[in-house]
Amino acid sequence: MPAKPVETPDHDRPIKVAGDVTWVGIHDTSSGWLSSPYLVIDGEEAVLIDAGSRTDFAAIMMKIMQAGIAPTSIVALIYQNYNPRLWGSLQHLEMIISRSDLKIISDQTNLLFLQPYSELATLVSLDQLNYQFTLSSGRTLEFIKTPFAPAAGSFMTFDTKSRVVFTGDLFSTYACQWNLFLEFKESCRICKGKAMNECHNLSCPISDILRFHKEIMSSERALRLALDLLADLPFTTIAPQHGSVISKAEDIVLICELLSEIKGVGVDGIIGERSFGELGDVSPIRKRLLRDRSGLSGDK
Repeated sequence: MPAKPVETPDHDRPIKVAGDVTWVGIHDTSSGWLSSPYLVIDGEEAVLIDAGSRTDFAAIMMKIMQAGIAPTSIVALIYQNYNPRLWGSLQHLEMIISRSDLKIISDQTNLLFLQPYSELATLVSLDQLNYQFTLSSGRTLEFIKTPFAPAAGSFMTFDTKSRVVFTGDLFSTYACQWNLFLEFKESCRICKGKAMNECHNLSCPISDILRFHKEIMSSERALRLALDLLADLPFTTIAPQHGSVISKAEDIVLICELLSEIKGVGVDGIIGERSFGELGDVSPIRKRLLRDRSGLSGDK
């Protein structure tokens, strides 16, 4: 019996990820630009995660309303990074949500960048909330810091009800050939991204994810720490900010194993095998500065 073809979701509409978690993002096929805000709907309340840039605002707000949510139902905006591509629409959102009790939730490091652009909402740091936000129903969102993966204030958000973990740049990708839901083919499991040049120039989902992390994450240690922290969560679905939703257990295991093995991540790809002793040697700086100062004194 032939396999049933996989139905491609309509990316011009809001798409349910799991339970009452909905993707309200943007995928521009001409440029490859991808932004993935997620809406957590809980009765009469909603939380918007990584709401997108100013240029994406109209399309994202349309999807929120298509999902059946009035903007005034949004009680909190969560920003998992300080990159403007996640929060560029902040002022527009504040105006249209128009709630005196609207909260902007992020790590204190990120709030330093966000504060000048917020005029109406209350800025709340993760530590002020004791790393969790509870909705009126009792539903809890937990926050897990992943420092320098890739930024100092990066963190994940875990929805304890749907068991979706919103991972920000972790598990994101460069892929232009993209679908919201990712399942690896059996050939991908065998190849593991090692033979991407033999795939007839098609985008390799594994290679695209590994390359993104190698270039965007700050270091191997930061990436592995983030993966260790993820392992402690009872999640079932991964929802990254700039990538595909992954929910198949064997796919999650495969990509986690591959990410934990990659070398040359971020600054580690620049310094190579040099020891910290070599990198930390400031004597050349001391010698030059003292030499220059001595030379200036001599001129006088």
